[in-house]
Amino acid sequence: MKVAVVFPSVMYREGSAGVMRLIQGIERIGYHELDMLDHVTMGYPTETRRKPFYPPQMPIMEAFTLLSFAAATTSSIRLGTSILILPQRQPTLVAKQVATLDILSQGRMRLGVGTGWQASEYESLHEQFNNRGARMDEAIGLLRAYWGDEHVNFAGKYYQAQEMAMEPKPPQGKALPIWIGGTKDRVLRRVAALGDGWMAMNAPGDDPLADRISRLHDYAHQIDRDPATIGLQMALTADGLSRDLRKRFYAEPDMIRDRMLALKELGFDTVSLDGVRLFRQGYRSSDALLDHLQNIYETLAPDLS
Repeated sequence: MKVAVVFPSVMYREGSAGVMRLIQGIERIGYHELDMLDHVTMGYPTETRRKPFYPPQMPIMEAFTLLSFAAATTSSIRLGTSILILPQRQPTLVAKQVATLDILSQGRMRLGVGTGWQASEYESLHEQFNNRGARMDEAIGLLRAYWGDEHVNFAGKYYQAQEMAMEPKPPQGKALPIWIGGTKDRVLRRVAALGDGWMAMNAPGDDPLADRISRLHDYAHQIDRDPATIGLQMALTADGLSRDLRKRFYAEPDMIRDRMLALKELGFDTVSLDGVRLFRQGYRSSDALLDHLQNIYETLAPDLS
């Protein structure tokens, strides 16, 4: 079992020195990966737009910029996105950005992608929302072509390339891992066909995780893929606990460990800690956050690999 930490952008308030101290501390403690959330803009609710999942003013730094800062200040921790909203970005540029990050980090990048949920964010970036799933499927193929092919030729409905080159290649080449996030059946089919792993999450009305994992494996078998080649990641959350326990969850390393072991029993090989939830729990400085992350890591360590 491996544990990632999703970086809390709110820590920008401590300046670059505080951000660096937190990133380097997460690596020093022994966490496997530093992940970065992606939202470029956040829409306020209007008469025709629902309230977003996050407060519109929630500070979120740009994912690739933060990860490049992390690449320059660390040496071993893996770096990833959790998740990058791929269809609202220009995929050829994403291919170049990720390749550059992989080079500068000496092969430590993992790209987590998803389609997102916020139509207003797509609009602000002048991208179509309604065809985002189909465009993401194509974009994943285009990324791998640019990362691995000397002569890039790609003939899709939305994206094309004819006799193009992109150098230098990332150290991981086409094998640079792409993990796909989401909850619905179409996401499971996409993971089975195109992804190196599933970044699972729960939404209201979703089937139990065990059922969705079973369907994911069925979809892999249907295309003659070994389900064991598909990684599984899930955030450590207080799902299923009482309201009182949910309030205490991120303050109690033993509860976090119990949740991790339950996910491990389901077949998950990676879990993540949400830095924003830790901040909201009361660990509001880099020093306090690192002290608590150290306590959590020591509690989880016997079950990590």
